[in-house]
Amino acid sequence: MTLLLQLLLLVLGFVMLVKGADWFVEGCASIATSLGIPQMIVGLTIVAMGTSMPEAAVSIAAASKGTADIAVGNIVGSNIINILVILGLASVLVPLKIDRQSYRIDMPFMIFITIVLFALGFFDGVLTRIDGIILSIFFLGYLYFLYISAKSNRIDKSERPSGDVKSLLKYLALILIGGTVVVLGSDIAVDAAVEIATLAGLSEKFIGLTIVALGTSLPELATSVTAARKGNADMAVGNVVGSNIFNILFVLGISSLIIPIPFARGFFIDGLTALVSAMVLWGVSLAFKKTGRVTGMVFLAGYGLYLVYLLTQR
Repeated sequence: MTLLLQLLLLVLGFVMLVKGADWFVEGCASIATSLGIPQMIVGLTIVAMGTSMPEAAVSIAAASKGTADIAVGNIVGSNIINILVILGLASVLVPLKIDRQSYRIDMPFMIFITIVLFALGFFDGVLTRIDGIILSIFFLGYLYFLYISAKSNRIDKSERPSGDVKSLLKYLALILIGGTVVVLGSDIAVDAAVEIATLAGLSEKFIGLTIVALGTSLPELATSVTAARKGNADMAVGNVVGSNIFNILFVLGISSLIIPIPFARGFFIDGLTALVSAMVLWGVSLAFKKTGRVTGMVFLAGYGLYLVYLLTQR
């Protein structure tokens, strides 16, 4: 009965994460669109940050509770899922055209900071507050670059949807309510995941890389697949790339500023998987300027192999 209760609490936490993130994204994206910010920039920033709120809330909560493997595993697992599962599914549904900025700047930067993260973590086996400062500086620099990019690519006022004060207040309310629900849901999900790991004899690392990572990636999945089906490829790809960057620089950056996070050397294969996945995505983007159905199926097959590896290590 205790295990069943914790499973129900885990599901409740995930439902709160997804619904809260959905409200948050809707509010942020609507306000951003009314201000004339381009789709790719919205995907890389507002939507990416909104859909990464579950990862942020869960990892920060896990770090503060001393469950480091869930904090790190959640981010590493989410970044793998974002590319192999989310872009894989979206690409199977419809070919995704890759924006020029994405394969020239954003994807190489995603690869670079993935290398930086594991260099910092494996150097002394812990993400210290100094490491958190380094990651946060990179994050602020990236935000400044996106700000400059948004200013130079603003949509003309005549092409923007009109927004009255009542609508803006509604979207602000969605942002506040969504953010609150996400934080509460993350606390429930982390506590339930730790309890399940203890009761089932599973490691925190396994739980973080699979159950928690998949649960906190549900907003990215819903957003990217919906965007792909509606023909908004820029937002689908930008959401995934932006989320991966945000997960590393902001989520782990802030988490390690709050409390130093032990970085187990057992994450080596998982880190390598995240890095190789990012490099393959970049290579496909450079070669074809899009991800097609074959690429999507290869990504999904790759995650299947990774999951088999995890099951042998649990």
